[in-house]
Amino acid sequence: MSSTAIHKGLEDVVSGVSRICYIDGVKGTLLYRGYDVEELVQHSSYEEVSYLLLYGSLPKKVELDRYRQELFSRCAVPNQVLNIIGAFPAEKNAMDMLRTAVSALSLYDLAPNDPIKQSMSIVAKMPNLVSAIYRQKEGEWFVPLRKDLSLAATFLYSSYGTEPDPQDVKVLDALLILHADHELNASAFAGRVAASTLTDIYSAFVAAISALKGPLHGGANELAFQMLTEIGEAGRTEQYVLNLLSQKKKIMGFGHRVYRLQDPRAAVLRRYLEDLSRRKGNMMYLEIIDELERVMKKEKGLYSNLDLYTGSILYLLGYPPYMDPLFFALGRSAGWLAHILEQYQDNKIIRPRAEYVGEMYRPYAPIDKRF
Repeated sequence: MSSTAIHKGLEDVVSGVSRICYIDGVKGTLLYRGYDVEELVQHSSYEEVSYLLLYGSLPKKVELDRYRQELFSRCAVPNQVLNIIGAFPAEKNAMDMLRTAVSALSLYDLAPNDPIKQSMSIVAKMPNLVSAIYRQKEGEWFVPLRKDLSLAATFLYSSYGTEPDPQDVKVLDALLILHADHELNASAFAGRVAASTLTDIYSAFVAAISALKGPLHGGANELAFQMLTEIGEAGRTEQYVLNLLSQKKKIMGFGHRVYRLQDPRAAVLRRYLEDLSRRKGNMMYLEIIDELERVMKKEKGLYSNLDLYTGSILYLLGYPPYMDPLFFALGRSAGWLAHILEQYQDNKIIRPRAEYVGEMYRPYAPIDKRF
């Protein structure tokens, strides 16, 4: 038996260095490339933040204009891929659809040997790709492409086929920025593990999508919203929580592997949810969330995380709960790609060891003598 310390789930294990994202879990700090995420939400667009993550610095105006033109030139999803999406069984899992669609997309990339251009192509296409999956599941054909909108506005327009409300675009932009990166979470790490084999950028990106699908990662926001729907009204919240706690069940949207206090992204999103709730005339979800936070802090000393807010915001923007993990993937695209590119730049294949605890040196028996 080895005396090597085992860190289950790789908790607190530092696997390498990165210049992309900094988290201080004690102070509740989140920085992208050194910039406070709350400042980015207040003053920048998702395009600027995706540029920051991919290139390492915020763009100057001329750089942003050029970058937007690059995105516009690459945003069209090939008809062959749209036809594949159109043939998907509408009742199937939306994340399975996204994983398959991105794999198909790789076959039509026009810059197969240029990881940066491939990254821009993925960032540009994801709003149209995700909205196409939404349209397919809702039994609608795809909205004709527009190339004059921001990524957030494109997503809304491609979903509904109507001119998006600028206030809704701002909320969506904030949500995209807050999802853009979060250091070595499970999906980013999965992408880096794949990239460390020097596989292509699409394969690494699909690995990240596959990890995100799980209910303990990207699927958590959908489960958190389902919980809010089950509670139904603020007055039922405390008894709901106490019942689950008595059964030792998890309350979705609370606690975090990294943060010891409140997830800083949740604090930002609460303000956006309050404003959106007032504009849409539906305060129910915010009231339930506020009560959940009160009860969970009293009973368990736990604070909310990003997942608690995402589903309510998307629902008030018109999206059903199955879209919550897909939106997570849309926002996280730039961060995944930044991690994949960084892995390529200073690569060593990621190959940890395991502590073997099985039987040793078992005698072999021929098949007719095995009992």
